[in-house]
Amino acid sequence: MPLPLDNQLCFTLYATSMAINRTYKPMLDEMGITYPQYLVLNALGETDGMSVGSIAHRLALESSTITPLVKRMEQAGLVTRQRSQNDERQVQVDLTAAGRTLLVRCNCLNETLIERSGMKLAELDALNRQIQSLRNALSRGPTVDTA
Repeated sequence: MPLPLDNQLCFTLYATSMAINRTYKPMLDEMGITYPQYLVLNALGETDGMSVGSIAHRLALESSTITPLVKRMEQAGLVTRQRSQNDERQVQVDLTAAGRTLLVRCNCLNETLIERSGMKLAELDALNRQIQSLRNALSRGPTVDTA
């Protein structure tokens, strides 16, 4: 007999992710961006001028997923795209002034999450680090027992 859903970590993480997205959606809608576009803004906020491939890698997505997002963001005036001078196969993405301004506005999402969680910032940070450790361990793949 399988474990009840509430006893399965995968379901808890999935349901929590959905709850966070529902919390963010009204604010993102007001800003005129989607959650994936929010993630791209944040990635560029960490390192502006990333290639599409680097953004995809940072967000654990495929480049083919990032390309249409970035094109829509460019049409909205949030980023610029240009071919790399060093490698024509790469497209470099930079935040515009409007993109930087929007990124600052996005801070309200984190503030809302902290407020609605009922947790202290230190508690959320610790939880985030634990989940990152789990993600990193799972990303490494299976370990081989040589005994």
